[in-house]
Amino acid sequence: MTPPPPAPFGQHLLIEIDGASGLDDPARVETALYDAASACSARVLSVNVHRFAPHGVTGVALLAESHITIHTWPEHGYAAIDMFLCGNTEPGRAIPVLRQAFAPQSLRERRILRGPQDVPA
Repeated sequence: MTPPPPAPFGQHLLIEIDGASGLDDPARVETALYDAASACSARVLSVNVHRFAPHGVTGVALLAESHITIHTWPEHGYAAIDMFLCGNTEPGRAIPVLRQAFAPQSLRERRILRGPQDVPA
């Protein structure tokens, strides 16, 4: 009997949103990071958000289970979000939170399983 393949170490979710609002508001970005982590059952260790001049926000949530980052281009209504979570978390649960926070016209996601090379995709 062949042993089952090893479980992935974690999931990496890459999200792009277009036609979004609130992307130049550091408080909204910070709240979205906390809410997204909570929705995924992740534990926030710290959050750091920086607003650029004349526009744009970058935020990172350091998690016990890894991280969530966001980089915004409000002048284009665009944001790139990177979520890497391991343990008993589900990064996909953050998508409704992000839709609620930024009301994008479109949202694209790519999911990558992280771990040994023989982990099925």
